[in-house]
Amino acid sequence: MRTKQISVFIENRSGRLAKITTSLGNVGVNIRAMSLADTSDFGILRLIVNDTNKAKETLQDHGFTVRVSEVTAVAIPDMPGALGNLLSIMEHAGLNVEYMYAFVEKNMDQAIIIFHFDDIDKAIDTLLENDINVIEEKKLLTM
Repeated sequence: MRTKQISVFIENRSGRLAKITTSLGNVGVNIRAMSLADTSDFGILRLIVNDTNKAKETLQDHGFTVRVSEVTAVAIPDMPGALGNLLSIMEHAGLNVEYMYAFVEKNMDQAIIIFHFDDIDKAIDTLLENDINVIEEKKLLTM
């Protein structure tokens, strides 16, 4: 119920994102989801990829600072209010969302949301107790 995510710390300057994505593409790593947050000096690129180990090694070989962490992916209906309902459940359980990003799976009419919670074990238990579809990593990587 956990998914590995790569965080890449990059300088906020032209060409850095292209270098990362080109380097991964050259070794056959497919990006399944991504998020980029920045400040004036640096950014944090978060990636879900089909081969975490190869991606980490490739990016480190190209001089990037890379960290692997665990996140949780959930599927909710792609409709108004669904995210608010999910976040209310997590709030009532006392869980904090440290960050999140999403994409829409139109074939399934669902929004797929990647969460980083302050307590991943409690978050997964809470999601399952509330019949929320937690996506296995293997399935997420084939979407």
